[in-house]
Order: sequence, then structure tokens, then C-alpha cells
Amino acid sequence: MQSRRIGDTQVSAIGLGGMPMSVEGRPEDEQQSVDTIHAALESGVTLIDTADAYSLDNRDIGHNESLIARAVASYGGDTSDVLIATKGGHTRTEGGGWGRDGRPEYLKQACEASLKRLGVEAIGLYQFHRPDRRVDYADSVGAIRDLLDAGKIRYAGISNANPDQIRLANEILGGRLASVQNELSPRFRSSEPELDLCDELGIAFLPWSPLGGIARAGELGSSFHVFAEVAKDRGVSPQQVCLAWLLAKSPVVIPIPGSSRPATIRDSAAAVHLELTADEFARLDANH
Repeated sequence: MQSRRIGDTQVSAIGLGGMPMSVEGRPEDEQQSVDTIHAALESGVTLIDTADAYSLDNRDIGHNESLIARAVASYGGDTSDVLIATKGGHTRTEGGGWGRDGRPEYLKQACEASLKRLGVEAIGLYQFHRPDRRVDYADSVGAIRDLLDAGKIRYAGISNANPDQIRLANEILGGRLASVQNELSPRFRSSEPELDLCDELGIAFLPWSPLGGIARAGELGSSFHVFAEVAKDRGVSPQQVCLAWLLAKSPVVIPIPGSSRPATIRDSAAAVHLELTADEFARLDANH
């Protein structure tokens, strides 16, 4: 497994996104999710991304964090180099809806709850999940800074941010912004300005839904034919080609494909071994 950098820590160039294991449509048998996390670890994955909001509804908050903590703890191998990244500031409502809460006091409470669920003294990477229009962005990021200064978190990140918010967050954090997590895939190219800025600043960029999202990942090749063409030529899946394309866009990119089956995360992890030619990359990157 190749590695890339978050802060001053090396992590696997492909991470595992935990969301599909806990939201609507999640596996009925929790052991399948545990097996998926173990398969990721066996494949060399050392970055696992979660969030307190990855749950069915407001009665299920923290489901994914607790699941990942149990799965990592039950793994037979060495997990000392595994970085678990979580997020706060997105909430769940009754009936499965989504909300936002960027108040500093809420973020600090959410971090404390995540610390308990993950069973750690400091969270590896804590990310402000999504801007709350009712709260000044600087105040929300200020809470993340306070958590970093207090040693509650090792690294600070933001998610779903625009370039101005990235610059502001990095300034508030005193140049310590370690990562930005935005949506980026063949279907969603709108975050490329944010990727370019992260590349310029040397900040890790974690594309979420890099294969197009839970419902669309399996259709990537039929939706974007050039990915299927390259995949056929190279004898791999279109999903592997997609992840290799993202990795080739910048050395700061660390895709975090979601998975709830061992086979899919194994396939995703293998993308680090697929080196695209300049012509292949140009064809893929020109696809809009």
C-alpha cells in the first residue's frame, strides 16, 4: 500500500469511508461490516473515515463510530498506525432527516462524545462536517482550534468547504489545517478549485463519494464510458480506474470510497497499483 500525508502522519493512499455501513440500506448483518473493515486493514488501509451523524436517525447517533471502534479492536493484526477520522457538526433528526449545528459549544460536546465512542484519548483527525449558516464559520472553526490546542484531537480538518473557507480555517488554525474533505468524482467535478488550493497549500484533500455515491458506484462504467474503456484495456474495474485517476490528479489526494462489502474495499485498495499513462489520464480528466 502506498502512503500519503495527513499533517505529519503517513496514511494509506486509499482510505475507507464508513458511511454505507450505518445509514439507511446498511447491512442487516453487522458482521458483514466488521468483515469489511477487517478486509480494509488486511489490504493495508490505515485511514478510516466516519462521522457521528452516520446513523439511521437521531436515536442512532454514533453508530458508525462505535462499529469502527469495535471492528478495529477485534482485528487480529497491528492497528497502531490506523488513523480514524471523524466529523462533527452534522446532525440527524427524527425520521432520518439531516440537520446542522456549528455552535462551538455543540462541537465541543460532540467531540467529547466521539472520544468516548472511539475509546481514544485523542481523535486522530477531527473535521467540521458542514457549515451552519446560522453560526459564523470562524466561530465553528475556532472550536476545532480549541480542541486541537487542548489535545483532544491530533489533526484538524474541514469538510464541504469552499476556497474562502479553506483559507479562513487555515488562518484560524494557525496554518495547522490538515485536511479538506469535499465531494469529487467523475459525476461531481465542482470541487476541483478546492483541490487546486489544497495542492498549493500542501493540505490533504479527501474526496468523499469518489465513485459517485452509494447508489451510483456500481454504475460508474456505464455512466462514464471512458472509465469502462480504460478498465477493459487494463483488466481492472472502472472503479479502480476512477480511484487511480483521482490519485494521479495530485499527491495530496486521498480518496475515501465508502464500502459495506469486503470485496469492494479490496478492489478499491488495489487502485494504488494502477499507474495510468499520460494519455489515459488525459482522456479520463477531459471527461465531463
